[in-house]
Amino acid sequence: MPTISTFLGIVIRMYFDEHAPPHFHVVYNEYEASITIEGLEVLRGKLPDRVLGLVVEWATAHQQELHENWNLCEQHEQPHKVDPLV
Repeated sequence: MPTISTFLGIVIRMYFDEHAPPHFHVVYNEYEASITIEGLEVLRGKLPDRVLGLVVEWATAHQQELHENWNLCEQHEQPHKVDPLV
C-alpha cells in the first residue's frame, strides 16, 4: 500500500491490484475513505467535510498524476510521489 502523498495529517495511498473504478485511499486520524479519481466522489468510508474539501482540492490539481499512478499500480509497479497540497 504505497503512500503517494501526505499533507496536513492526511495520508493518500494507492494499492496494487485494485478494483475499478480508478480511485485512491485517504486516511485522516480515525477516518478512512476511498475517492474516485475521475469524479472525486467518495466510494466508501467517510471524512470530515473540511478534510474532504482539502483532498478534492489536492486531487483536482493532480488528476493526471493520479491516473498515471493508477496505471502503474495496475501493472504492479511502484507509483510516483505526488506533491502535497500547498
